[in-house]
Amino acid sequence: MNNPLHTSVPDPLDQDVPLTRRVSERVSIDRASSWYVLALLTFSYSLAYIDRQLLNLLVDPIRHSLLISDTQLSLIQGIAFVSAYLLAAPLFGRLVDISNRRNILVVGICLWSVFTALCGRADSYGALFIARFGVGASEACVFPVACSMISDLFSARRAPRAMSVFMLGPLLGGGFSLLAGGLVIVFASDARAHFPMFTQLATWQLAFVLIGLPGLLFAALVLLSVREPVRSHTMSDTRDDRHYTVRESASFIWQRRGFYVRLYLCLGLLGIVVLGIPAWFPTYLIRVHGVAPATVGLRFGLLVVTFGAAGVIAGPWVARIIEQRGRCVDAGLRTAVLAMSCMLLCCVAIPFTPNAAWSLTASAGAIFFFSLPTGVMAAAMQMGAPSRMRGAIGSLYTFSGQLIGFGLGPTSIALVTDKVFHDPKMLGFSISLVCVVASALAIWLMIGALPHYRRLLAEAGNTADIALKTSS
Repeated sequence: MNNPLHTSVPDPLDQDVPLTRRVSERVSIDRASSWYVLALLTFSYSLAYIDRQLLNLLVDPIRHSLLISDTQLSLIQGIAFVSAYLLAAPLFGRLVDISNRRNILVVGICLWSVFTALCGRADSYGALFIARFGVGASEACVFPVACSMISDLFSARRAPRAMSVFMLGPLLGGGFSLLAGGLVIVFASDARAHFPMFTQLATWQLAFVLIGLPGLLFAALVLLSVREPVRSHTMSDTRDDRHYTVRESASFIWQRRGFYVRLYLCLGLLGIVVLGIPAWFPTYLIRVHGVAPATVGLRFGLLVVTFGAAGVIAGPWVARIIEQRGRCVDAGLRTAVLAMSCMLLCCVAIPFTPNAAWSLTASAGAIFFFSLPTGVMAAAMQMGAPSRMRGAIGSLYTFSGQLIGFGLGPTSIALVTDKVFHDPKMLGFSISLVCVVASALAIWLMIGALPHYRRLLAEAGNTADIALKTSS
């Protein structure tokens, strides 16, 4: 009996276009202009993370100015931003599939720049909460826009490398946010002394204004220098450029849930490690090894930038090696399995290191290996999807990562320390236990996704397409 899901909804991967035509139609991509657009997308991702981190530098000035508690401020840092991000991500995913992606990005940059500046105009707890909510909602546009555009700007062969470059954005933005934020705070103090229009603003308020408004200039650059890419349908091809309904998009994902559900859950578990280690490892160094806070910030921040960037860049290179060993179709996911296995071993080592230097070495390995699969996983997610569905698929990808990673990562480590070990000095074992369990489950899910991914690519015609590109 036929599956009713297959008969009631047209399959967007139905195709009888010759392979030679599909390959030739993609020769026009991978141009210099594609890399320029990728650079702008990466910078926009970095800009969003600089904005997110500024609040963490201004905790005490904000608390004293608005007369709020640590708990209230933590809600602005977490719930206000993350809840808005999660609500807006599916909406932006849908808009990406049915409208002009360049314009969505421009509007998103303008909105988060304005909301960031409004954080500086906030004179009450409620006003600051609403402004941060607006920042979170508007920044949710970047990932689905980038996933869809990169898939149309780069061939199947170069898409993993392009996605890896894009995934440098959070690492660069997060790593350099402390430096940029500190410079902005210093400049804000001088600006209040020399410009009468700023005298009514506190230093922390002016810092938000100064970090937010330049984003409007960047939005203008994107508007004037980027054109909407032609949609390439799938990484191979399809015969039409129609808009798919929400029901058709949901049916497409559900019919292929063996791959997509495993991938989304795997990303969320990986997010537990990605967010959990940076959240608690500095405290572990201070609490257990007695390292000075200033030293921790310098050394660990440098590790995050250097080893994180190296891992992201190395991902496609490792995938290429696996390709050349005869596993060309699912090389990206096999790369993720290998990286997460090494990540698990690094997490095991953290609490057993004899001193701070060895602990930093173990964390550097974990950072390198949890960064390595990010680009290739994001590229694999888009391989078999029609262009008019990539926004929705990308939004669910970032939704699951933010929901599981933020929801369980830092909090689960704290709960294990408080409720299981009952000893703050056991923080290293809490980090290790949570990250090892998350890593093991992520590896299991990714291995289970491999046959479903190969089936998806065969269905889309990508197996032959990628093989031809590899041989050429």
